[in-house]
Amino acid sequence: MALTSFWHPDGTPMSASQFIELLFGKLPEFFHDETELRTLWSEPATRAQLLSGLAEHGFGAPQLEEMQRVIDAEQSDLFDVLAHVAYALPPLTREQRAAKAKVEISTHFNSKQQVFLDFVLSHYVSLGVEELDPAKLTPLLRLKYHDSLADAVADLGPAAEINQTFVGFQHHLYAPAS
Repeated sequence: MALTSFWHPDGTPMSASQFIELLFGKLPEFFHDETELRTLWSEPATRAQLLSGLAEHGFGAPQLEEMQRVIDAEQSDLFDVLAHVAYALPPLTREQRAAKAKVEISTHFNSKQQVFLDFVLSHYVSLGVEELDPAKLTPLLRLKYHDSLADAVADLGPAAEINQTFVGFQHHLYAPAS
């Protein structure tokens, strides 16, 4: 017997198609159009709020990750799951999304920032959107700079500038295809 990862708020199991219909009906409570979804998702703080709100309504990370499998988008970002359900957009893989962003990053960031952002993107491609959370910034810096935050600051600038680079590049990651 197949087990379901999808449950009605009353605790009864539901099919993937029922889950999609329920999610589709609830998404307008969180964003009104594709542009608003991109805006919310490209800022780590508002992305966290969106994910928290979705989880409170029964659409948490486990359910969205299961939805990734259902729509054959396991190598995609959760953004792509939401965009697919809400707007029937074809999901991009994280690798495709990162490659597209690298073009923009090369024109908006200096060479040392680009090297660090390439490192961040490689983790994003391998592990997922969680790597873009601000809580991951210090561990990523420690990993990239062999546990020397002083070297990171020497390379990338003061902490506030590093943070702005980390948050700022994410707008390019979720920009619409041009």
